Amino acid sequence: MTSNKGFIAFFCLLLAIELICSHFASLQPYRIITKPLLVLSLIIFFLLRAKHLDGISKSLTLLALICSLTGDILLLFAEHTSSFFLAGLIAFLLAHLLYISTFLKRRNPHKKPYLLYALLASYAILIFHLLKNHLGDFMVPVAIYMGVILIMAVTSFLRIKQVSASSFLLVFLGAIFFLISDSILAINKFYTPLAMSHLSIMFTYATAQLFIVLGLIKQR
Repeated sequence: MTSNKGFIAFFCLLLAIELICSHFASLQPYRIITKPLLVLSLIIFFLLRAKHLDGISKSLTLLALICSLTGDILLLFAEHTSSFFLAGLIAFLLAHLLYISTFLKRRNPHKKPYLLYALLASYAILIFHLLKNHLGDFMVPVAIYMGVILIMAVTSFLRIKQVSASSFLLVFLGAIFFLISDSILAINKFYTPLAMSHLSIMFTYATAQLFIVLGLIKQR
């Protein structure tokens, strides 16, 4: 528990440095270091703290984090060419598919959260309706990505009562933060620029990854 608190404090420091670098134009070149360090630190922390997990769950989570790290690096160059954005999108798509596989290993077969399905579907329809006339060639990739991240959010909920309450809550909140982060990113890129978008995107994204990793470590 003490080491978890120590890591959380260290991670928050890394996040603060990344947010400062993303906010000030003169410091943005340093993001090539500060941004990847966030997920890289989570990978190291997970390797050290997840020895009690079964091999498949551990491997799937590590691959998800590696794909996320790859996506982070690719998106740093997305402003130069749309190819980097598409490649980053694919990297995070793979990360979500790996998280889905991890969450399904602890799925509660008795839960049918129809209300959650309806809420997430309504949210997705609203966001897609907002973006659809601005997506251009990204219409299909974004639609696929939205579907996958919604499934990720649902499967994170389906762990309810199959793991400890803290593990369930952390992973589920992490999935919701991921959904929020990607929504802000999509609206900012395809619909209208948002004030302080880099800060809100990175804060919600980093929180999402931290919560998911902490929640999976608490899984027994």
